[in-house]
Amino acid sequence: MHCVNVLNQIKVAVNTVLEIIDQLEEEDLKKRPTPNKHSVGELLEHLAVIFEADWRISNEASEEEMRNFYSGVSYKNLNSIRKGMRKNFRALKSNYMKLSEEELQSKTTSYWGVTYTRYEWLLEILAHVYHHRGQLHAMLVHCYDKDPRILMFE
Repeated sequence: MHCVNVLNQIKVAVNTVLEIIDQLEEEDLKKRPTPNKHSVGELLEHLAVIFEADWRISNEASEEEMRNFYSGVSYKNLNSIRKGMRKNFRALKSNYMKLSEEELQSKTTSYWGVTYTRYEWLLEILAHVYHHRGQLHAMLVHCYDKDPRILMFE
């Protein structure tokens, strides 16, 4: 039951990011408010891949496995970002809904040494998505005067 609630909150974040994407133009993806930091497009690509990447990390993927995974991911336009977010969120939801209570309470360790229960990894994914959604919103509003004027929370 707890997973259903957390996944619902992730869905809220996904839906609001998708609403923001719907207001963007392809040229917005190239905007980079801070040198050596993510562009709008790179941040959206990261948001689209978080669900699959963090799932893999929570299943103890090695650093090399994650490097290989990231090198094979490419969401370079608004349509592919939309599709990737939806697909990867559906996969995360499906994966979590299949876990037993015992599996949710089992601990796994990331390749950099952080150990959480699988449920705590889900909470980490929730925090990760909300963090980057807030970054995206701030970039658009404060750097490009593009306020999406959407409710960020229900």
